[in-house]
Amino acid sequence: MQLFYSPTITEATEIFSFDKEESRHIIKVLRKKDTDILHVTNGLGFLFTTEITLASDSKCTVKIISFEKAPPSKFRLHLAVAPTKMNDRFEWFLEKATEIGIHEITPIICDHSERKVINIKRFDKILLAAMKQSNEVYLPKLNNAVTFKEFINLKQEGLKMIAHCEETDKRTLKSVLKPNQELTMLIGPEGDFSEKEIAMALNNDFIPVSLGNTRLRTETAAIVACHSVVFINEE
Repeated sequence: MQLFYSPTITEATEIFSFDKEESRHIIKVLRKKDTDILHVTNGLGFLFTTEITLASDSKCTVKIISFEKAPPSKFRLHLAVAPTKMNDRFEWFLEKATEIGIHEITPIICDHSERKVINIKRFDKILLAAMKQSNEVYLPKLNNAVTFKEFINLKQEGLKMIAHCEETDKRTLKSVLKPNQELTMLIGPEGDFSEKEIAMALNNDFIPVSLGNTRLRTETAAIVACHSVVFINEE
């Protein structure tokens, strides 16, 4: 199934048109024509079956034939991850985490962060492309970048964890995870969290966890955490 995206389509929609860029892709690149069937999601769990009524490369118009909504997952994973020095590594994480099944991502700027500016619009496009490629109908929420302190002071529901490399008492991620939980996990930059940040997290009820016996890159640690949570929730 080839999946298309429109954030404006709802259960009440009967007819709608794609924007110019998507219309050109559908008609010129994919060579779709009148009466062809397209599957569309709004990123909110809905899958719409539509039929092309106007095959225009400037305004491809479709009518809704039917729709269904996928049930939301019984768990929720929010990763707060420090942007990596090399942009492509963080973009790789965004793509793979979306394919695996993450729900929310917040870039956090830490004491040891080498990258403090991100391109949120480019990141949004990567999430969207990964959702479509993996035939997912829920688009992960991507928040604006905040400082570590700002994030810690935000209210987070459910289980809260921080993965760091300091030689202190930590629990294994495996021992902490249970199915059907709401979880928030902090993943630090290449230089790890500072001692001050770790102390701040512990004072705010974050559980220190280990992701294994080897030192992982930021993006690898984030993917290990993401897959571990999804794996334990497989039915």
